[in-house]
Amino acid sequence: MSVLRRDFGPIDLKQVMIESEIDRVISVQARQTVEETRWLIELAKQNAFIAGVVGWVPLASSEVAQDLESLSVNKELKAVRHVVQDEPDDRFILGEAFNRGVALLKQFNLVYDILIYPGQLPASIEFVDQHPNQQFVIDHIAKPTIDSRHFDEAWEKNLRELARRENVACKFSGVVTEVRDSEWTVDQIRPYWDVALEAFGTDRLMYGSDWPVCLLKSDYRRWALTVEGLASELSSSGQTAFWGGNAMRWYNL
Repeated sequence: MSVLRRDFGPIDLKQVMIESEIDRVISVQARQTVEETRWLIELAKQNAFIAGVVGWVPLASSEVAQDLESLSVNKELKAVRHVVQDEPDDRFILGEAFNRGVALLKQFNLVYDILIYPGQLPASIEFVDQHPNQQFVIDHIAKPTIDSRHFDEAWEKNLRELARRENVACKFSGVVTEVRDSEWTVDQIRPYWDVALEAFGTDRLMYGSDWPVCLLKSDYRRWALTVEGLASELSSSGQTAFWGGNAMRWYNL
């Protein structure tokens, strides 16, 4: 993890964006503090290339409505997320207090980003079904375990089931960090791309980098070029949607 043990700021991000011909980004929370959310909002105010923020709020708190009211006055805040993947209970996302908080997001015009591992997909399907009018984005295609010796069939089954809900979109991001082999190739990534694309279609699948976490396995440009190659078979309108249109529509940019 040593590659990540330093500060990463807008200047660093702008440089890799230029190298990869990325125009704008959405910056996503890492720490589960309101202070970090406010900091990300300020960075977006100061840097026009940060088009929006996925922040964090204490969704299970009895005072979450006040936090949402306070933060949502900032047009830069587009969504919220909780690091559900790190919760020891695979059914954490179904918690009563947590869901009361999620039920408030719609009135503030906020999306909820779902960050999970494949074992949490079944509970996440139940979770989404409790909020049929809420827009969701599944992060990192739900982080399947990518191993050249076998394909993650349970992940595929559950992701396809989740994708049947039209209020769920998906980011094709954070994939290389889930590769268990010492090196990765586009051929390892392609089957997971194929599933995500077929499940969500070009109108609900969007590009993501997972920078700087992706640096554990890939620099930004290599990942962007890899995805560019995979997406090159899409129609012109499909590519436009995947590379920006879907994010603009889903996150109200």
